[in-house]
Amino acid sequence: MHGTVTVLDRGAVRIHSYMSPADTFHVTTQLIETPARVVAIDAQLLPAYADEVVAYAGGLGKPLDRLVITHAHPDHYNGAARFGVPVHALARVREQIAARGDSRLPTGEVIAATDFTPTVELTPGAEVVDGVTVVFEAVSGGEAADELLVRLPEQGVLVAQDLVYNDVHLYLGNNDIAGWRRAVDALAAEPGYDTVLAGHGLPTGPEVYERVRRYLADAGELLGDDGETYKKAIVDRYPSHAGPFIIDIANRSLFPTGS
Repeated sequence: MHGTVTVLDRGAVRIHSYMSPADTFHVTTQLIETPARVVAIDAQLLPAYADEVVAYAGGLGKPLDRLVITHAHPDHYNGAARFGVPVHALARVREQIAARGDSRLPTGEVIAATDFTPTVELTPGAEVVDGVTVVFEAVSGGEAADELLVRLPEQGVLVAQDLVYNDVHLYLGNNDIAGWRRAVDALAAEPGYDTVLAGHGLPTGPEVYERVRRYLADAGELLGDDGETYKKAIVDRYPSHAGPFIIDIANRSLFPTGS
């Protein structure tokens, strides 16, 4: 396996957090294992890494129930077809994914939009899965226009996905630093969650909120009118962060005429 799996044992629930290698900026898929089934959250950028997740899930000896896509960025949905289960998403996220159309991998391979566009509309609220309460919550603004939070309140686990990165450079292409800071502030103000699952990087704790806020503040300070200058400045400030090429991807949106 090229990716890394971290297992969190919370009694009736085990969470298996698959983190891809650095070549896809440590994007994560979360597998929530309940007593009788497995729910997957997000699907990886490369189908090969999605295949690793599916193979690992198969080894758990329980059926894969569904795949939930949290937001409309290809690194979280490209591999959806590999899971072979219904794909769930918020209505707005489904619309945004469909609007993006086919996805082109770094290799040049094209994945048809029909392979990953969600087919099941997810309604925010609480659901009981095998006796485990799972809360789905919609968030607007931040890393993406619309995102889904998944809470396991009884286990103290928050699946924040791309509202939180852990030691990986942030994707700022949505150009909404203020909205992202507001979302992180709201999460930081909530008690009861001692484990935070990031969309990029290893599982962490509430201390990650301050690190994300600091990065966002620094990015706001350093952003000017030149993408290459910004990239050098933010990489110099965070030299140990993974995924500096995610800055290049974001810069195409932030500086469309210059970077």
